[in-house]
Amino acid sequence: MKSSVRLIPYVKEEIMETASEMPAGVDLVQAPKLWKSVKGKGVTVAVLDTGCDIDHEDLQGRVVGTRNFTNDDDGNEENVTDYNGHGTHVAGTIAANENGSGVVGVAPEASLLIIKVLAGEQGSGRYDWIVDGIQYAIDQGVDIISMSLGGPSDYGPLHDVIKQAVAANISVVCAAGNEGDENAETDELSFPACYNEVISVGAIDFERNSSYFTNSNNEVDLVAPGEKILSTIPGGKFAEFSGTSMSAPHVSGALALVKLLEEASFDRKLSECEIYAQLVKRTIPLGYPKALEGNGLLYLTAPDLLEEYLQQNQLSLSV
Repeated sequence: MKSSVRLIPYVKEEIMETASEMPAGVDLVQAPKLWKSVKGKGVTVAVLDTGCDIDHEDLQGRVVGTRNFTNDDDGNEENVTDYNGHGTHVAGTIAANENGSGVVGVAPEASLLIIKVLAGEQGSGRYDWIVDGIQYAIDQGVDIISMSLGGPSDYGPLHDVIKQAVAANISVVCAAGNEGDENAETDELSFPACYNEVISVGAIDFERNSSYFTNSNNEVDLVAPGEKILSTIPGGKFAEFSGTSMSAPHVSGALALVKLLEEASFDRKLSECEIYAQLVKRTIPLGYPKALEGNGLLYLTAPDLLEEYLQQNQLSLSV
C-alpha cells in the first residue's frame, strides 16, 4: 500500500495568464444567488490534494493553515508547494476571492486548510498520507474535507478515519473517478469515493450532459460541473481543467454555503446527516440512471424553484 493512491485523472484544457470572469461552473450551480445571505465565512474546508500556491492573488486571505504529509521537499511539514497544479485549481473552485478580478469560488469567504497528501508533478501518494491528512483535518476541527483523489483498493484504515470524520460531523466529499465507460450498468469503483460515508460527486458538462468519463456505481450521490472548469493554478495563472476532480470542489464549496444557511434557519448546529439531507434537497434530477447522477445536479436554488412551482400551480402541501 505504499503508492496506491493517485490524483483522479484529469485533463488540462487551457492555461491562461489572466482571467476576469465568473466561472461557468460556479454560476451553473447557482452559488451567486446565495451570496446575498452567505459566502462561506466561518466555515473551514480542508483540501487534501497536491498542495497549493498560497501566494496566488485570488486565494489571499483564504488559507488559514497548511500541512505537508508527503516526502516532497524532504518532508518539510510546512511546505505545501504545488508541483502539479491540481490542488491550487481545486482550492480556487471552492473559495477563490470575490475581488473583481481573476475568478471566484463557490464559497468566496470560506477558509481553506491546505493539507498536502499527493507528491510530485504526477500527484501520487500513499494511503497512509491520506489517512494522516484526514486525521489532521479532524484534529483541527474542520467542517468539510474535500478530496479529488482515489485508488483502486479498499484500505481499512482509510475507511475507519473517514467514519471518524463523519462521526465528528465533518462532511467528506470525494470525486467519483474518471474511469467511466458511458454505461450506467457497469460499475467503476474508486476509493474512498465509493465508501457509503463519503459524498461521491460525478461530472456533467455545461449543457447538463453526463460526462463520458464519469464513474458509475450505486454510491454516486450527485453531480456537478466537471468539464472545462476555470480556476486558479500556481504562478498567479488560471486554467481550464476537466474531470470529476473539478466537480467535487463545487460540492465542497456548496456545503459551506448550505451549512451556514440552514444552521441559521434551524437556529442550531446540524449533524453531518442533516447537512447531507439539506444538500440533497438542493439537487435536480437530470434523467440519467441513479448510478450516473445519484440525486441529480447540484442546484443551490432548487427549493426556491419548488416553492415557485407550488405557488404558480396553487398546490397545497396539506394532506
